[in-house]
Amino acid sequence: MNQPRVYADFQNADAKGRLRLNCIGTVKDLARQQIQLQPGLSLTLYSDDADAQGHEDELQVAGTVEYSAEEQCWVALIDWTASRHASELGANGPSGAATSDPTMKRELA
Repeated sequence: MNQPRVYADFQNADAKGRLRLNCIGTVKDLARQQIQLQPGLSLTLYSDDADAQGHEDELQVAGTVEYSAEEQCWVALIDWTASRHASELGANGPSGAATSDPTMKRELA
């Protein structure tokens, strides 16, 4: 089974390096896909980025959901060294889901 793709702000990490799953793009993706966060849930997280020539090339990384009692929000434990640009992953990201589908792009608030 493919992991759901969910937007995450890669600049919104806690002190332990986990991505907080509370930004508007994340909340919209979770609602649109009717995903209920729970400990241990595997997600493919993506964020807007560009390649060296300035072309859109989102970052992607696999993550595991956990609840941060300290911050009272959901977070994703990721391996920062495993994050890759979509262009490095080919047509499919770490979840096997196509990355060129425009409906998977984050809506701007």
